[in-house]
Amino acid sequence: MTSTGHVQSETQPYVGLRAFRQQDRGLFYGRERESREIATLWQADRLTVLYGTSGVGKTSLLHAGVLPFLGSDRVDALPVGRVAPDPALLVSTTPVRSVYTLSLLSSWSAAPPAELAGLTVRDFLDRRPARVDRYDDPIPTLISIDQAEEMFTGAPYQESDLEEFVAQLADALQANAGLHLLLSMRQEYLASIVPFERVLGQGSRAWFHLLPFRRETALEAIRRPLDGTERRFGDSAAELLVDDLQTVTIDSDQGERTVLKVSGVEPVQLQVVCSALWESLPPEVHEITADHVRLYANVDRFLVGFCRRMLKDVAERHSVPEGSIRSWLRRAFITEHGTRGTAYEGLHQTSGMPNAVVRALEDRHILKAEYRAGARWYELQHDRLIAAIRHTDPETFLQAARVALSRADWPHARELTEDAVRTAEFDDLGVRAGAEAIFGDIAVGAGDPEAARRHYGTAAEMFAVLQRADGVGQVLAAQGRLSLRLGDYSDAVNTLSAAVARVPGDMSAQTDLARAFWHVGQPRAALNVLNGALAAAGETLLDALALRGAILADLDQPVAALRDLDLVRQRQQPATLAARALALALAGRFDAAGQEAADAIANAGNDGPVLLRAARVHVILGDAGTAAALAARAVSADDPALPEHLREQARRLLPD
Repeated sequence: MTSTGHVQSETQPYVGLRAFRQQDRGLFYGRERESREIATLWQADRLTVLYGTSGVGKTSLLHAGVLPFLGSDRVDALPVGRVAPDPALLVSTTPVRSVYTLSLLSSWSAAPPAELAGLTVRDFLDRRPARVDRYDDPIPTLISIDQAEEMFTGAPYQESDLEEFVAQLADALQANAGLHLLLSMRQEYLASIVPFERVLGQGSRAWFHLLPFRRETALEAIRRPLDGTERRFGDSAAELLVDDLQTVTIDSDQGERTVLKVSGVEPVQLQVVCSALWESLPPEVHEITADHVRLYANVDRFLVGFCRRMLKDVAERHSVPEGSIRSWLRRAFITEHGTRGTAYEGLHQTSGMPNAVVRALEDRHILKAEYRAGARWYELQHDRLIAAIRHTDPETFLQAARVALSRADWPHARELTEDAVRTAEFDDLGVRAGAEAIFGDIAVGAGDPEAARRHYGTAAEMFAVLQRADGVGQVLAAQGRLSLRLGDYSDAVNTLSAAVARVPGDMSAQTDLARAFWHVGQPRAALNVLNGALAAAGETLLDALALRGAILADLDQPVAALRDLDLVRQRQQPATLAARALALALAGRFDAAGQEAADAIANAGNDGPVLLRAARVHVILGDAGTAAALAARAVSADDPALPEHLREQARRLLPD
């Protein structure tokens, strides 16, 4: 703390991604019951197996929960051991009977490897002075092996040492009735320890399944570490954070969203989020309110950052492109419905990725594994990582934002686009340009054309710097559509012409350019554009066919108009119905023309071109009164208003 009252990052009360150490016991909360029960089992049984999924906090519990709970005057607890062979231990040493033994003894002792190489587990323990209590009775000796699954995951030369190592442990346990062994391991390896539990348990063994935090213990793990700081959680703030950690949102490739509520809270996720929240808060904040949690504790964004760091680390260590790992994770472990998928481990690869990379991702809590039908299967550590993996790439945020745009979900589209900008590198101009274009689309949907123009302008400038003609063309097309929407048809012609020049394959832009030409009174130019687009794309462009048919009807070419309009007859839109009615009337098919005109009028609203075409139908049908009434409505219509060249035509239908 400083005299200014600002909270400094040195007081960080959360450990983040690393495991708790014994010296962190003052920050370790939410596991008191588990610590007590495991300590009791360890002292009572010859073999205790602590198991749980990767990331559930086994190592932290052992170091910061169980060991501090044991009284040094009641037990003789050795440091937590490991058996993963360190190649450095095997250099310049005499041959060893078991590399597992050498690794374990080296984690218990600071002696040089050469002095430990010839010892068995029993030899090492026999050399230690006996410990007694105040009544001169011997006290139990407690030994532990963390990440004991490493006994079953080594290279072949290490696997050959397994039976020798287990035999040494059993010999030590048999020789010393006060010796107690605890194995901490991932639950998918439980079947591997079963063949050895009888010989290691010496008739007394216990199993303890470590589960994620319950809601009340998660709240304790969030609040209590702040006791030694100047900060605290205000009313409902910690509860809001737990609610977020227990809520999983799944987005499918089809844009469907499912929200799930899970019962547990993963400790590794809690630490990631709380650590990031602490660092994000302004220095002057002392009471963390619900508003702070809403503003700074974006769980998904923190998990995205976590995934990016882990993937980058694995990519660098294994010389595999980060993008390859990211796309592999999405392909192998996320289904098209946005749920967790599975993949089994082959001899050398898992779904095309080297097993060394897969194991590294498991060690970093991205993946977890379990045995099924004799095979090792992987899946994502938690449902919560689905969104994080999918959105680790800023481009996936932009893709999701475009899906939200298609559903007119403007707030969600904005949130996703902002996430894309936050997760992108500062100099990633491509992401920023794409984001500005989406911000422009959002502004259009929200009815703010001035903001839309600003965003489109910025996006076009950025794409121009990148020399991305396609990007510039797409933004110009969006600007042209905005001008069409606002009735600024001359600007729409100029802007859309520039867009088509840059992206000639954008048939939607060509259709909009034709519509702009028609609005400024150049129907022949509109037809030229539409003819070119339809020649290139065939009869798949329904908007282009409908527009060309309407223009041909306006130009009194009923046969050509009906050829187009019959192809889009299933589109019961007023504009298409009115154009077809006019073409039918011009062709002498009066009954059908009258019916379609009536259908068009019923849904025309304030659409000037629809009302004018219906008026022309009634002129042909000889109903001058109805024609005049419809023409009057057409002249005053504004959604859309009549183009100037059609306005004069409508006036001629009005009575003198």
